[in-house]
Amino acid sequence: MPPRAPKPRSLPPDEGPRARSLVDRARPGSRLHPDAPYRRALVIANPIAGRGRGESVGRETLEGLSRLGVPAELHLTRGPGDARARLASIAPDTDLVVCVGGDGTLGEVFSGLPSPDHLVGMVPVGTANALGLDLGLPRDVDRALEVFVRGRTAKIDVARVNGRLSFLVCGVGIDGVVARKVDRLRRGPITKWTWVRAFLQSAPSYRAPRLSIEVDGELLPGEYGLVLISNMVHYGGVFRLSADCRRDDGLYEVYLFREGRLTRMIPYLLRLATGRLPGGSCELLRARRVVVRSPQPVPYQIDGDVGGETPVEIEVSSQPYNLLVP
Repeated sequence: MPPRAPKPRSLPPDEGPRARSLVDRARPGSRLHPDAPYRRALVIANPIAGRGRGESVGRETLEGLSRLGVPAELHLTRGPGDARARLASIAPDTDLVVCVGGDGTLGEVFSGLPSPDHLVGMVPVGTANALGLDLGLPRDVDRALEVFVRGRTAKIDVARVNGRLSFLVCGVGIDGVVARKVDRLRRGPITKWTWVRAFLQSAPSYRAPRLSIEVDGELLPGEYGLVLISNMVHYGGVFRLSADCRRDDGLYEVYLFREGRLTRMIPYLLRLATGRLPGGSCELLRARRVVVRSPQPVPYQIDGDVGGETPVEIEVSSQPYNLLVP
């Protein structure tokens, strides 16, 4: 049986100062065991995240937890799938898993947890850090420790995309093509320039797809050139989707773009850059289950990673995950 996570709670007025006091008292040279907020923690860090800062931030987080009196272990990932493999043998009394890395590392942590009931903390040091931007997660370790001590949680809906876990966005169309190109160009850490290069190399041969969309069992009329099925605001860490994002309602936002030709998508890009979606010919629906089909296979991406090709089915899970937030 997985350990029972502390019950999510709202903060009393004096909880914030108390959390800071605990962290301040746990500076180097001090010990804090009686008030330790967790039984055991596992820190999973991507060493190449943040242009190589992941390992040092992971070690700093480990030291901070130890000063708080929390027995903790640091695991440095060695490649895709390694975080999931490590979580398969998590100690039974571990009641906090800390992710040090970007959205990809957090996705692996979510998918590897024995139960969604586990508490997850994050120190974002990745390229985009989309969820960290959405939730205002601190990048500074001391401030992150304050968040962990407070114990305030947010429920995060996740979806299954052809069986794979997604907690940010699945895109079918041009972003799927670009994600596939990024995967081929990748040599070590991904930067925003990697995405720009991938787009520029993909654009000349890109042809707009013809996507048919089924939403909660209803086939929508007409065809679309791009669809985003999302649970986030800061798309790619650069663009902004609707601020009316609901991460814990059991539904995902479905953005439907009629145009798929790159020359006709400039208004969409302007709206994405300024946070004015939906609008124009972009529609917004909310759904639990979305199926995307096309006459010819069209690539899709899952949270910025290569997914596969259509047809693709996205279904929101009935079990959200628990993330520690400010």
